Amino acid sequence: MDKQIQMEEFEKYLRFQNMSENTIRSYLYAIRQYNQLFPELTYSNLQLYKLYLLEHYKPQTVNLRIHALNSFLNYTEWPDEKILQVRIQQKGYLDRIISEGDYEYLKSRLLSDGQYLYYFLIRFMAATGARVSEVVQFTVDDVRNGYKDIYSKDNKIRRIYVPALLQRDTMRWLKQTERLSGDLFLNHSGVRISAGGIRRQLKTLAARYHLDEAVVYPHSFRHRFAKNFIERCSDITLLSNLLGHESIETTRIYLRRSSSEQKAIINKVVDW
Repeated sequence: MDKQIQMEEFEKYLRFQNMSENTIRSYLYAIRQYNQLFPELTYSNLQLYKLYLLEHYKPQTVNLRIHALNSFLNYTEWPDEKILQVRIQQKGYLDRIISEGDYEYLKSRLLSDGQYLYYFLIRFMAATGARVSEVVQFTVDDVRNGYKDIYSKDNKIRRIYVPALLQRDTMRWLKQTERLSGDLFLNHSGVRISAGGIRRQLKTLAARYHLDEAVVYPHSFRHRFAKNFIERCSDITLLSNLLGHESIETTRIYLRRSSSEQKAIINKVVDW
């Protein structure tokens, strides 16, 4: 089969699997990269591609490309062994997460400066655990109802709850701006804000308020939600469901302390 036609058929296969647009793009990129490096699909070439990835990319990226290749092999009904992913050594701490103090400081500065859009955006991420791709989907009706149902790639429904305090404050903001329906978070043009726009603006806000840019990014607020939740409620199974994790093992990372928390404990405890 012609490679271009095969790529088009593979893309249809991925869409049938209900994969996200970002996942489809990354999978197609991996296959195109393999095709550029190797003329044939053979087990030997697959192993050489893995070595190429290990030499040029971080382990997380290597595993993403390998996962894409294995998906392609499933599509082609590949008869031989799949490519094994690389083992990533788990850190003993949770890093790159905004502290509770910096989160509260950022909220207060945004509120005092009248930056209501980003004030509510970071509150929604930190108080619901929603991914940035999910939080931009919230509508006024979702706030009014107190929850949003998100459909996952395997057609399962995950319910994201809007806590009562956040619901009350948001409805007050919407009333002041005379917003009765439609998307909740709008850009300057009055259309739904993009995840990329949020990421870029958060970096700008971090610089403006002299915060560490390494911890001011969308997923950091989702981490903050998980850390706060597990400290107040020990039900890790519930947390796993709220975050939409496929495995509870993924959620266990939030039982760890950050490196700064570990250092503070050591400084307090070790006096010998």
